[in-house]
Amino acid sequence: MKLSTKSRYGVRAMFDMAYHAGTLPVQIKDISRRQEISPRYLEQIFQDLKKAGLLKSRRGPQGGYSLARPAEEISVKDIILAAEGELQLVNCVKGLRKPGVEEGEPDSECEFNNRCVTQHVWATASKILGDYFQNLSLKTLCDQAQDLGMKKELDHRFMYFI
Repeated sequence: MKLSTKSRYGVRAMFDMAYHAGTLPVQIKDISRRQEISPRYLEQIFQDLKKAGLLKSRRGPQGGYSLARPAEEISVKDIILAAEGELQLVNCVKGLRKPGVEEGEPDSECEFNNRCVTQHVWATASKILGDYFQNLSLKTLCDQAQDLGMKKELDHRFMYFI
């Protein structure tokens, strides 16, 4: 399986927001600079993440994008599904299912349906990978970054000096 840049950059951008801004809004130009991702491409990715209810936006000088839910409630799987639309290793395990076929079992699109042992391998592998991504939250990634000693960048728009 090869994830597209859309989902990989989506995970990186959402992590960046959770780590550097927490619940505060962050501007695309800052994420773009830190993650070295084109701001125009981030805008496209963020539209899908917004539609999926993972991001919200606010206009104005103190505006930007922010997480729609706490970091511990957003999984890597949520982000990948918003960007990719699905999480399957191969085509023979996705699509319409025969009546009585349970979720995660091979579908009816494959010409070797129920006659190919590898179909079950790919279905099981897709489920295991999906479960792993589901259990990996943005909070987990933030904790890992902290353990690695990654420095947080403070947003000076929200700092007040007396």
